[in-house]
Amino acid sequence: MTLAQAIPIVISISIFLMVTTIGLSANVRDATVLLRRPGLLARSVLAMNVVMVAFAAMMCLWLDLAFATKVAILAIAVSPVPPIMPRKQLKAGGDGSYAIGLLVAEILLAIVLVPLSIELIGKLFRVEAHAPVARVLTIVLISVMAPLLLGMLVRRLAPDMAGRIARPLSLAATLLLASAVLPILFTTSGAIWSLLGQGGLRVLLAFSLLGLAVGHLLGGPDAKDRPVLALAASARHPGMALAIATFNFPEQKPEIMAVIVCHLIISIVAAAGYIALVRRSRRMQAG
Repeated sequence: MTLAQAIPIVISISIFLMVTTIGLSANVRDATVLLRRPGLLARSVLAMNVVMVAFAAMMCLWLDLAFATKVAILAIAVSPVPPIMPRKQLKAGGDGSYAIGLLVAEILLAIVLVPLSIELIGKLFRVEAHAPVARVLTIVLISVMAPLLLGMLVRRLAPDMAGRIARPLSLAATLLLASAVLPILFTTSGAIWSLLGQGGLRVLLAFSLLGLAVGHLLGGPDAKDRPVLALAASARHPGMALAIATFNFPEQKPEIMAVIVCHLIISIVAAAGYIALVRRSRRMQAG
């Protein structure tokens, strides 16, 4: 097995563990919260699936970016909320139920929205591009729904054990993700700079910052909702993005993987900055 083949597997395992950890603190009411808040659901879809996809498409149309960079950016834009987000959203003082509900809603909507978005983008850029429903559904079931349900089941049947294993699982997932990301940075550093040097890095940064701003604004008046949508809109599911992009352009896999990893790092840094600002603002208001 080559490094390029091993890294997506390690990322998938990491995501599985992260979502299982989320499930250990979730229940059915959390997962279905947006069914009872249709206005917030509509704003969430507008921020993540309309505004951010439109921005990515415009940037790729207007700027002279490398082909692999364009493919990666568009795949990132149409992918759903990343499974690592709920923990960060809670750190920012976000509503835990909304964070989990948004994860579930976006993942389920992805079964329809991702194939539709890819078809529209293919027509816009006049290229043959597809995201079969069966492939998206498989990713959704394996990477999110199965581990989320597993975690929720453990919490229901053995709540004490759920509390004990949550932290070790979270740590293991983080270490696995780091072990997958670092080799890509070291082995493809030259390719990364050549791909992102022509404006790609600025687009990835702008994508994350715009997502934070749009999500914060569309999050509504509740201070606990704004950070949840802000952080979700700025980041994406790296496994889904990689699967979509490499399904259509397998010969570009190393370059696409490098760009997606760069976006993951940028979104994590941007999220950390946003969380610090939100916490500082709340301390000032409290004081």
